[in-house]
Amino acid sequence: MRRAELFKHWGTFDKGLDSKSIQRSFAAHLEYSLARDQYTAKSLDLYHSLALSVRDRLVERWIRTQQMYYDRDVKMVYYLSSEYLMGKFLINSLINLDMYEETRKAMQELNIDLNELAELEADAGLGHGGLGRLAACFMDSLAAMEIPAYGYGIRYEFGIFDQIIRNLGQVELPETWLKHGNPWEIPRTDRRYTVRFYGRVRETHTDDGWRRYEWLDAQEIIGIAYDIPIDGYDNNTVNTLRLWSARAPKEFDLQYFQHGDYYRAVEDKYISENISKVLYPSEDIYQGRELRLKQQYFFVSCSIQDIVRRYLTNHESLEAFPEKVAIHINETNPSLAIPELMRILVDEHGLDWETAWEITTRSCSYTNHTLLTEGLEQWPVSMFEQLLPYHLQIIYEINQRFLDGVSAQYPGDVERLRRMSLIGEEGEKRIRMAQLAIVGSHSVNGVSEIHTRLFREKIFNDFNDMFPERFNNKTNGISPRRWMFVANPGLAGLITKRIGRDWVKDLSRLGEIEPLANDAEFQEQFNAVKQENKERLVKVVGELTGFTIDPRSIFDAQVKRIHEYKRQLLNILHVIHCWQRSKEDPDFDLYPRTFLFGGKAAPGYFMAKMIIRLICHVAEKINRDSTNELIKVVFLPNYRVSLAENIIPAVEVSEQISTAGFEASGTGNMKFVLNGALIVGTFDGANIEIKEEVGEENIFIFGLTAEEVRNLRASYNPGMYCEKDPALKRAIEIIRDGFFSPGEPDLFKPLVEMLLNQDPYLVLADFEDYCRCQRDVDKDYRNRELWTRKAILNVARVGKFSSDRTILEYNRDIWHAEPISVTREDKSSQTPEKT
Repeated sequence: MRRAELFKHWGTFDKGLDSKSIQRSFAAHLEYSLARDQYTAKSLDLYHSLALSVRDRLVERWIRTQQMYYDRDVKMVYYLSSEYLMGKFLINSLINLDMYEETRKAMQELNIDLNELAELEADAGLGHGGLGRLAACFMDSLAAMEIPAYGYGIRYEFGIFDQIIRNLGQVELPETWLKHGNPWEIPRTDRRYTVRFYGRVRETHTDDGWRRYEWLDAQEIIGIAYDIPIDGYDNNTVNTLRLWSARAPKEFDLQYFQHGDYYRAVEDKYISENISKVLYPSEDIYQGRELRLKQQYFFVSCSIQDIVRRYLTNHESLEAFPEKVAIHINETNPSLAIPELMRILVDEHGLDWETAWEITTRSCSYTNHTLLTEGLEQWPVSMFEQLLPYHLQIIYEINQRFLDGVSAQYPGDVERLRRMSLIGEEGEKRIRMAQLAIVGSHSVNGVSEIHTRLFREKIFNDFNDMFPERFNNKTNGISPRRWMFVANPGLAGLITKRIGRDWVKDLSRLGEIEPLANDAEFQEQFNAVKQENKERLVKVVGELTGFTIDPRSIFDAQVKRIHEYKRQLLNILHVIHCWQRSKEDPDFDLYPRTFLFGGKAAPGYFMAKMIIRLICHVAEKINRDSTNELIKVVFLPNYRVSLAENIIPAVEVSEQISTAGFEASGTGNMKFVLNGALIVGTFDGANIEIKEEVGEENIFIFGLTAEEVRNLRASYNPGMYCEKDPALKRAIEIIRDGFFSPGEPDLFKPLVEMLLNQDPYLVLADFEDYCRCQRDVDKDYRNRELWTRKAILNVARVGKFSSDRTILEYNRDIWHAEPISVTREDKSSQTPEKT
């Protein structure tokens, strides 16, 4: 069918899954939703029409899901996260609804390329790195596993930022992901909550002697809900991601306007909406730090108010709240959920403190994602006193009662009291948000076995001594739908042809391809898929950078948030070393390799941005070397989910080289292994568990262990490592001498001085073993049969690292929500308050 023929028969909003029904719905949305015809419709209109057509098919399931949750009064999981790195929705939803092929056929008959339409969708970039992507995978798995759940977060108007490379350095631009609207979201303007800031607190007492507080003279901001349907694979479940947008209670002051003060007329609107403008405002200035705390409380307050309202639609008292509500705090950012829930229970519903505290601790659980001090948020008491004076009083009360318990259990141990207090007394008084989350939750988990062990034994050992039953491990996982079915359809198809589709919801079934690791035909097919993915990435790299890479070379990638502990510096030092050897040693034999880098540095993180500049300067020099045919270096700008979906299936060597003991888990390592890449990695995060699963002969491990790192740092002399390793010394000297930055010879001086004098993440200490490990990679890759066997075994043995398994463990051990299979009959339920 041609497009002109379709427009002769304008459709209705048909919700069938066959190609003709899809075409009718598609045409109807072009006319009735977008007011376009075959002459005026642009490509973006076609995308929006198709997205709305798919959303129609979700909405029926979405409403039915919420009806069944309400009618059966199920226990709900409420997942609070400041980040959701969702990526694009279209293809993922088509796969989950099992209508990808019919949609492709429908579009093909209209001379429309489905993949080209999908490329027009903006990434929903509501996150910075692994934390946000994990939250997105968890939302996918909650729906796939049919667990009743809501996700809560902020609808950042401009996300994190768009990264461009200008003058060989990072430049940040606004991320305008909402520029053309978001067809997947539904505004819920009736779901609005008042959030208060500033003001003062007055202490009062009830007739029976209970202490109460009044929050007076506070400024108010309104939070409005935007809902996105999150569909489950191969079922009828559609859960909700609810994102909050900030508004002023009074967006326009007519009196100021009539007197010509046009700025004052809209000043409240602009100040209020700043809260949901940008993810992670700069912390270099006080206003940025204050705005970040505002963001955290804003989304927590809206979410907790909404959770309590939803519970009360089915219950007259709060007695059963913990049996019906599981509030999960994803990292420290939403820790204010604990005092906010206490405020609502005590202040608004009149519960006594002990009852409210029992409800709060039984309802809340907390995941810690970091061992870095910077990740364990602490807010100045002075800022709290000004911004959230009511909550400061609640935190003081929580702390006093908690320390009374510590004193009773450990009498006379003043130092323990100091360590465990929710208020840090060193220097400026600060509120320790991780400790607040631990004290106010019934479960505290880490995200890999080593991470959980380290934070139990080293970071929060006092709390582990007092509450050993609270601490547990839940190793992270990834969604096989997003990270193979969507990202790598060639490999997904090859595997499905051999073992069926059950692996998509039970990743352990990939073990069934293990006998094929030695099968010559399967190896050939596996390599053909990898080569096709490499060719696709060559085109993407060319479009992004204008640079052509060789698909016959080894594709070696380190793509992730730029941070010193992730050690992109170690990688680029090895690249420089290899290039120097290729120039100096005629016998140096290196298999051609393309080193791919990608990732964003926080705008105020000087050293991370300096690392990007070094990578780009090295790439510029090496790639322009006409005598060099072995090594190419590419920095891919604006790393995001959709770009990762092109990179990960094509890569053969994945760099997971963080300093041991610093990466909580990592999920990039799992994505690469799922897609047949081999890891070069340290004894860190989930690398250790991946090694246990795939076999130590199928992964390249190097470097110091976490214990060795801790012991060495006490007396570490980085300059000594440089002096005793000529290869390392030459690599650092060429940077120091300005070879890669002749126009600014001192450009990288701060970086070199940091390495030689501090090197806090032991780059120089691990350099020699890293080079040894890379030689092993080069040797094994030359044996194509051996390498392919290793790659297939990695795929076959990665089953543990599904986010479905992780979510089932969370639910079994922490949330205790009963999965419910959503049916599609009985549309008569009338429950207007359930949303």
